[in-house]
Amino acid sequence: MLGLFYDAVTDPNILMASCAAIAVFAAVYTLTMPFFEGDKLGARIKAVAIEREAIRARERARLATDQKRVALRAEPKAYMRRVVESLNLRRALADEKTLGQLRMAGYRGQAPLVVFLFARVTLPLIFCALTLFYMLAVIQLDQPLLIKVVITLAVGYLASYLPIIYVRNIIGKRQKSIRRAWPDALDLLLICVESGMSSEAAFRKVSEEIGAQSVQLAEELTLTTAELSYLPERRQAYENLGLRTGLEAVRSVMTSLIQAERYGTPLGSSLRVLAQENRDQRMQLAEKKAAMLPPKLTVPMILFFLPVLFAVIIGPAAIQVIAAQDGTTPDAVANKR
Repeated sequence: MLGLFYDAVTDPNILMASCAAIAVFAAVYTLTMPFFEGDKLGARIKAVAIEREAIRARERARLATDQKRVALRAEPKAYMRRVVESLNLRRALADEKTLGQLRMAGYRGQAPLVVFLFARVTLPLIFCALTLFYMLAVIQLDQPLLIKVVITLAVGYLASYLPIIYVRNIIGKRQKSIRRAWPDALDLLLICVESGMSSEAAFRKVSEEIGAQSVQLAEELTLTTAELSYLPERRQAYENLGLRTGLEAVRSVMTSLIQAERYGTPLGSSLRVLAQENRDQRMQLAEKKAAMLPPKLTVPMILFFLPVLFAVIIGPAAIQVIAAQDGTTPDAVANKR
C-alpha cells in the first residue's frame, strides 16, 4: 500500500494531472462562485446590531459603575483561549497595530484576536510537521540534516505569516468596496444634511441606502451612528470611522466634520466640495486602470493570441506549398496532417 502511494506521489504524470485538475477546479470554482453567493446584507446588519448593543452596554457601564457590563460579542473557543493565555501570546504578538488591522478587516472583539494569535502559533507547527513528513517519508530527500532543518524552519517561518496575509487580503477587499461607494455615500449625506437632518439621522439614512452597493460601508456607518449616540465626544466617533476604514478619503471627510462642529462652519458646502473631489478621484482611478490595460495585455497577446492568429493565417499557405512540392491536392495534405 505504501509502495503504491509512493509511486503515485512521485510519478510526474500523476503530479501533472493532479495540478491540472486542481487548476481546472479552481477556474470553474472562481467563475461559478459569484452565482452561488447569497445576500450577506442581513448577516452584516445583524452583526452591526450586535455591535451596537455592545457599545450601548459599554457606555451604560461607564456611566453607572455599579452596573455589571453585559458582553454581547462572540466568545473565543476555550482551547484557543487556553493556548493563548498559557503562552502569553497577547503580549508577545499582539499590539495596537495588530488590533487596528483586525478592526479594519471587520473583526471586532476578543474572539477574532484569539483566533488570529492561535493561528500564528499552530500553523507553523503544522506546516513543519507536513514538510518533515514529505521530505522523509514521501520523496526521501537525500540531503544533509542541516539542509532539511533549514527547509523545515523556512516553511514554518513563512506559515507564520499566512494569518497576516489573510487579514491584509480582507482589508484590501473591504477598502476597495468602501472606496467605490464612498462618493455616492457623500452625495447622499449631503442631501440629508441640506434637507435639515442631524448628523445621526443623516448617517443612519445613508447606511440604510448604501447597503445595496457596499455592505461594508453600511456596516461602518451604522457603527458610527451608534457611537455618535453613546460616546461622550462626537469627535471620537468620527475619528473611529477613519481608523476602521483606513482610507485617506474617509479621514479627510471626518476631519471636515470635526472642524465644522468645532467652529460652526456650514457643513453642506464642505460636503459638496469633498463629494466632488471623491468623484473626481474615482474617475481618475478608473482612467488609470484603463490606461494600464494595454501593457498588461501584451504578454497574454504574445503567448495566446498571436500563435493562433499565425496558425490561421499561415496554415492554408503552408498546406498549399507542401501540396505543390508533393504534387498532391491541398485537401490530401490537410487530411494527412
